[in-house]
Order: sequence, then structure tokens, then C-alpha cells
Amino acid sequence: MGNGIDKRTKWCYCVGATGRDAAYVLVSMFVLTYVQYTMKLTVAQFSVISAAMVVCMVWDAVNDLLMSTIIENCHFKSGKFRPFIIVGAILNAVVIITMFTVRPTGWAFVFFFSFIYLCWGMTYTVNDIAYWGMLPSLSSDPKERDGLVTLMGIFVCVGQFLIAGIVPIVIAGNAVMAFRVTALIVALGFVAFQTLTYLGVTETKRHDDNNKVSLKGMAGILARNDQLIAVGIAYILFCVGQQLLFLLALNFFYFQFGYSASGNLVTIFTVMYGLGTLLAQFAYPILSGKFSRNRIITCALICLVICYLIFLGYGYVIPANIILLNILGFVIFFSQGLYNLAVIVMVNNTIEYDEYKHGERHDSIISAIRSFAVKLSNALNQAAASLILIISGIYAVSQNISALEMEVGAGTMDRETALVQADGFISTVLPSQTLTLRFGMVFVPLLMMTGAYLILRAKYKIDEKEYDRIVAEIAKRQL
Repeated sequence: MGNGIDKRTKWCYCVGATGRDAAYVLVSMFVLTYVQYTMKLTVAQFSVISAAMVVCMVWDAVNDLLMSTIIENCHFKSGKFRPFIIVGAILNAVVIITMFTVRPTGWAFVFFFSFIYLCWGMTYTVNDIAYWGMLPSLSSDPKERDGLVTLMGIFVCVGQFLIAGIVPIVIAGNAVMAFRVTALIVALGFVAFQTLTYLGVTETKRHDDNNKVSLKGMAGILARNDQLIAVGIAYILFCVGQQLLFLLALNFFYFQFGYSASGNLVTIFTVMYGLGTLLAQFAYPILSGKFSRNRIITCALICLVICYLIFLGYGYVIPANIILLNILGFVIFFSQGLYNLAVIVMVNNTIEYDEYKHGERHDSIISAIRSFAVKLSNALNQAAASLILIISGIYAVSQNISALEMEVGAGTMDRETALVQADGFISTVLPSQTLTLRFGMVFVPLLMMTGAYLILRAKYKIDEKEYDRIVAEIAKRQL
């Protein structure tokens, strides 16, 4: 069953997550900010870009499943997953550099960006499906798999934190150049860290690695796994709820505290994100040894509901205290981290469930559901975020700031003048506009994560005892 991961494989696999997640966060979390605050676009042009991104992400979610079938059917001398990991990293790095460097204007930018964003999603998928598909193939031992997910999660947090913490500091008043330099560094780091994974991981040859799967066969594999369907739908809802807060966080800070002061405040908030998520990685294996996954996600959801409702009243019925805001952020990110890890383990456990029920093992195809859920939820988040920005009127105000950033990038205005004028534009925003933004950041996540919880409690049946029974039965069959 692929138990017993050697230390070199374990560490090279997990450390490699640092570069790839830094690259992913740069685009998934900040590309909307890049477009909003460095390109002077009309509402129509911004709407078309947003719509194109949604279409690209929906296609990318479907492409995840297609890519999983390709990987399932390819077996190179260097391994089943490793070739796709390194090729995907190199191609995606080139696309990232192009995305933040080439800057046509007006509708030319709309068409260019739509195309390059499509390329970004497709090249990242090559790496992403292979990387995550490798994880369950390394071990079927529940404790070892939990430990691997936890260790990888730590390096995922490191990569995400580096970008999420640094970008807000460097972009205000110099956004065009800051994004360009950051993209170059992140792209090179992506390739470097994934090269470590490529060279350091030893893949395990499985007894069913020579099985070929058609597209029709892939659809059948997914459709027959009732537990995968349930947890997959739940994970999509969870990811929508998890991501929207941070996707709109920069706009929240800009319009709550001002453009010039928000950089450091966002970074402190990002530290809470890093600490909360990282602590969740350490806490999860301890908590999962004492409590069931159902109890963990129940407690996590209760904490999330309380904190989001407090956040809704922040600055209105609750004093705008920055310490309170960061405490809320820490608890939210810690709770989301626990929730996320529990659901990832649930997704991976459906691999053995399918093997138990049908006598076949398909790591790449079933693991692709995680990536499919993330990509589809990104599409939904992008649509929601763009709609909230436009309806609230915040996008229209941000375009005045974007014009200032373009002047700084062209050398016709200094940074200090741009920051002062940007704060002047923000001061014209009405309380009703920022409240609209806040409602979107609170109620969409709460609805989505509560929905995910209800589905898991009602439909997902592979608890800890059932999983142990399934793994034991599979082992008996292979004797």
C-alpha cells in the first residue's frame, strides 16, 4: 500500500510546496488587485475581464479532471507524477512573468489578460494535479498520511505567508514595478522548489499503475463514488467561504484605514493569517488523535460564525480597534485551517473507499477533485468579488487610484504625492458603500461554510473507524 515514506521523499515533497503555493497566491489572491489598481479600465472592461476570469476558472476546473486522466495513463521512466510536476512549474513560471510584465492598454489589455490568464490556469493545472495526485500514492497509513498533510501544510503556509505578507507593503505608491519584480522572484522560486521535489522524491510503483483510463472511464469512476461526490460538493462550498475574505481584504483595509496606512496593517493581518493557519497545521494531528473529524469541523464552524458576526459589526456597533481585528483574523484563519485539513483528509480517504468498493485505485483522478473544487470556487469567488466591488461603487473610486499608480510607474508623479491624492479619493466613499463590501465578506462565507458542514454531516460516512476497516480489508485482499 505504499507505506513507509523515506525522509528524503517526505521532506522534498513537502518543502516543494513553498514555491508552488507562493506562485499560486500571487495570482489567485492579488491579480484582481493588480488589474484594479494598476490598469485604468472602464467598468465595462473590468466586467469583461472578470467574466473572462470566471470562464477560464470554470474551464480550468474541468481541465483538472482531464489532466488527471492524462497523468493516470502516463508512466515515464522518471515516474508517474514527477515529469508533470517539473514541466508544469517551468511553463507556469514563464506565464506568470509575462502576466505581470506585458501591459497593453484598454481593450487590448482585456484580450491579452484573458488569454494569459487562461494559459496560467492550464499550465498550473499540469503541476497541481501531479503534485496533489502524488500525495495519497505515497502512503495509505492514516497516521502517516495525516502527518504528511500536516508537514506539507506548514510549507504551504510559509509560501502563502511570504507573498500575502510582502505584497501589501510594497505595492502602494509603486504598484506597477512592485508587481513586476515580485512576479519574477516568485516564478524563479516556483521552479527552484519544484526542482527539489522532482529530484528528491522517490515514487512508489503500485500494482495497478499500468491500468489505462478513458475519459468515459474517468466520469464513471467519479460518478460511482458517492462519498467523493458528497465531500467534493462540500469542499467547493467551503473553498468559496474560505477565500472571499482575503480576496477582498485589501479593499477593506484601503477603504477602512486609508491607502497610505494600509500596507503595514494588511501585513500585520497577514501575520495573523500565517500564525492561525500554521498553528492549525500543528494542532490538527493532535486534535485528530483525540477528537473525530466531525467534532473538529463542528467546533471550527461555531468559531467562524461568532467571529464573522463580530467582524460585521466592527467599526459600526463595535469600536474599530486594530487589536480586536487581528484577534478576529487569527481565530478565523485558525478555524478555517482546521476545517480545511479535515476535509482534505476526507477527500483522500475516498481513494481507499473506491478501491474497497470496486477493486481499483485511481489516485490522480480522485485527488483531482480537491483541485477541481479550489478552481471552481475561485471562479465563484471572482464573480462575487467583482460584483461586490462594482455594485458598492468601490471599483469606480479605485480607478482614480489606478490612474495615480500608472503615473508613478511612468515616472510622471512621485510616490508621496500619489499616496496623498489616493487617500483623498478614499475619503469621498460613503459608509453605505463600505457596508456593502462588509456584507459580502461576511454572509457569503458563512452561508457557504455552513452548507458544506451540513452536507458532510448528512452524506459523508467514512469516519475514522470505517476508514480503518476499509484499509484492513484491502490489505487482506492483497495477501
